[in-house]
Amino acid sequence: MQSKIVILGTGGTIAGTAASPTDAIGYSAAQLGVAELVAAVPPLKGLAIECEQVAQLDSKDMDFATWQRLAQRAAHHLARAEVGAVVVTHGTDTLEESAYFLHRVLAPGKPLVLTAAMRPATSLQADGPQNLLDAVTLGRDGRVTGVSVVMAGRAWAAADTRKRHTYRLDAFDGGDAGPLAVVEAGRVRLLCATPRAGVGLGLDAIARDSATWPRVEIVLNHAGASGALVDALVAQGVAGLVAAGTGNGTLGVALEGALRRAARAGVRVLRASRCSDGPVLGGNDAELPAAGPLSAVQARVELLLQLLAR
Repeated sequence: MQSKIVILGTGGTIAGTAASPTDAIGYSAAQLGVAELVAAVPPLKGLAIECEQVAQLDSKDMDFATWQRLAQRAAHHLARAEVGAVVVTHGTDTLEESAYFLHRVLAPGKPLVLTAAMRPATSLQADGPQNLLDAVTLGRDGRVTGVSVVMAGRAWAAADTRKRHTYRLDAFDGGDAGPLAVVEAGRVRLLCATPRAGVGLGLDAIARDSATWPRVEIVLNHAGASGALVDALVAQGVAGLVAAGTGNGTLGVALEGALRRAARAGVRVLRASRCSDGPVLGGNDAELPAAGPLSAVQARVELLLQLLAR
C-alpha cells in the first residue's frame, strides 16, 4: 500500500483568484480551499492524499498563531505511520520564514515540503498546479527529508530558501546554496546529499499562548540611519532586535550605539545583512553577535525561538 501524503492548506496566491485570467497582480489571495487545489491537478487523482485546511490567509498576514497551529498539525501527521510526507501550500511573501520556523521547531525525519505560486489559480500562467504536483512528487520520492521548499521545478533546504524576485515565476533560489533536487517530467533528480534534519526544538518550545510570544523586530542600516527607532522600540518593551546591516552586517555609528544600549538594557540583538547573498562573518561581539548565513527575516525567527526557549 502506498504511503499517504497529507496536504495542509494555508491560503496564499496559490489559492487566489482574479476577475480576469490576464490579471496576475490585482487578485485576491486565499480564496480556494486546499481540496479544490488538489482537484485541479489531474495527475494527483487516485493517489492516497488527505487534505486539511489549517488556515486561509494571504501570507503577508502570517502570524504566530498560524505558525503554531501549522507546526502542531504537521507534527501530528508526520507522526502517523501511514503518512509518508506532508506538503504545505503557502503564500510566497513569508514562505522562507515559515519554512525556517518549521525546520527549527520540527526538523522532521520525513519529508515536509512547502510550495506556493507566483500567479493566482485563475491566471493564464498559473504555476500553482505544477508546483503542487512537484511538491507531492518530491514527498512521495522520500529521499529529500526534513523541511524543503519546491518552486519552479527546484527544491531547496528550508534554511537556504530566499525569495529573490517580486514577480517572475522563478522567484526563489537558495542563495549561496544550490538546489537539493530538481523535479523533471514527474521524476526527482537529486543534485546533492540531503542535509541532516538535526534536532528540532520540539512543540513544547512553542506551546505557550502565541499572544504572549516575545516581540522581535527588524531595523535596517542605511545612509543616515539614526538610533531613534531602536530607542523607541526599547521604550515599548521589545524583547529582541535584528539589525539588517549593510555589507557584512556593518552598522552606522548612531545605529550601532543604539543597538549596544539596547543590548545592555537586556534586549537580545542579532546582526544580519541586507545583502541578498552571503553570510555575516565575524560573530565574536557578545553584544551584537552575527546571524551567520541567515537572512534578516530568518534571523528574526531564530531569535524569536531562542527567546521562547529561555
